Amino acid sequence: MRYQNTYVNLDTRLYHEQPPTPLDNPRAGHFNTQVAQQLGWANDEDLMTNWVEILGGLYLPADFKPLSMAYAGHQFGQWAGQLGDGRGLLMAQVLDVDGQPQDLHLKGAGLTPYSRMGDGRAVLRSTIREYLCGHALTQLGIASSNALGFVVSDTRVRRERIEAGAALMRVADSHIRLGHVEWIASFAPDVLGEFTDYMIDTYYPECRDSEAPVLAFLTAVVERTARMIADWQLIGFAHGVMNTDNLSITGSTLDFGPFGFMERFNPAWINNHSDHTGRYAYQNQPAIGHWNLNVWLPHFMRLEGVTRETLAECLAPYEATFMQHYQQGLCRKLGLPHQRESLSLAFEWLTLLEDNLLDYTNSFRALLGLVAPADHPYEQKLLATMTTDMTTELNSDAQQVWQDWSARYLAQIEQLSLEQAVDDMTTNNPVYVLRNGMAQRAITAAEQGQFEEVDRVFRLLANPYSVQDIANDLDSNAPAPDTPQMPISCSS
Repeated sequence: MRYQNTYVNLDTRLYHEQPPTPLDNPRAGHFNTQVAQQLGWANDEDLMTNWVEILGGLYLPADFKPLSMAYAGHQFGQWAGQLGDGRGLLMAQVLDVDGQPQDLHLKGAGLTPYSRMGDGRAVLRSTIREYLCGHALTQLGIASSNALGFVVSDTRVRRERIEAGAALMRVADSHIRLGHVEWIASFAPDVLGEFTDYMIDTYYPECRDSEAPVLAFLTAVVERTARMIADWQLIGFAHGVMNTDNLSITGSTLDFGPFGFMERFNPAWINNHSDHTGRYAYQNQPAIGHWNLNVWLPHFMRLEGVTRETLAECLAPYEATFMQHYQQGLCRKLGLPHQRESLSLAFEWLTLLEDNLLDYTNSFRALLGLVAPADHPYEQKLLATMTTDMTTELNSDAQQVWQDWSARYLAQIEQLSLEQAVDDMTTNNPVYVLRNGMAQRAITAAEQGQFEEVDRVFRLLANPYSVQDIANDLDSNAPAPDTPQMPISCSS
């Protein structure tokens, strides 16, 4: 690998250098060969031979420079003060095969100065959820951290019950969060200029060509964040805990806790069982992204040339960027051009899904069975389940709404290139997402020492836009409308 360990050269108040604390008897859980190849890890015999020992904290390669980062944040809208890597270490920074910076971060690495009341460990269930979710979002084309692999161990960890300790090597284009700047503003304000230069030079070098590099950088962060959240909304993903310390400066999804992929469509869906006010409900994510950035930006007023007025100009593109990206994506999901008539149909479609609690992923995919039935037998079955079977999910009134909507929708499709419409629908509507039940079945098997289901789900999610033979009905069946929601907590 091409190492580029630059964070360790910054002011020492920003981090604490330390090795990981070894797990007891670490064993292979799963390894992501695609990520290994992208990093250049696959070309290093020492890394490939010893990957379990590296993730288990037993072996530290010579070029790794492990450290825990200090940062702060607003959690559920309240200032939380100093936080930091309480159970993770930035193990190394590298340039991947495309010359792009990548961080290798070991989660579950043991106690750090920032662990507060924690034990520095991660458990198997949350490790598997993060491993599969990073993989799922990446393959769906959404900016996200991913993972090289994970290990399980004999280390016992107490959460609601005693569980097996595990560790995950997370890979992300950056682990710098909005909360890093919040920490600097509170505890080391003299470092802000140096740290801002580091963020620009490392992650936004194109901004150096601007007349005002700092403002260009801030605007770019705003726009990337807006696009990321638009992608979440389009795919039906809810992060669950959008604190400022959980948002990356690169607009890549980071920190998978109580996340979920939408099943039956409910915009008010709360997937985090500790989110009692619904702050981080699916429908609130765009507004929370704006709120977080609005909290983050004023810290830069300490820098020359940054004023409240110029910061307002940096934040201003957020709404337009989000709406354009979301609306264009919504039209592509229907195979329609981005225009007023298409958006009207799209929002009527979402209302139909919401009023009847239809499955979000299956319903969008089922439209291929309406537009091009001869070429899409799987989608025909999805459509029949929704509209014509004896087990139909639409009552008589809803059936009439569907008939009216589908007639107007097909009329628009007929004015377009069918080939282009089908291509847009196929490449923007997945067959498979990581449903909570799917993840839980993999976890249950893994807790019994059987990782075959983790591997099957991993392979299934590697090609989410194609119908696959390795799938089973449970991978895409919607839960019954009255099925209690599976509670997902931050405990991991």
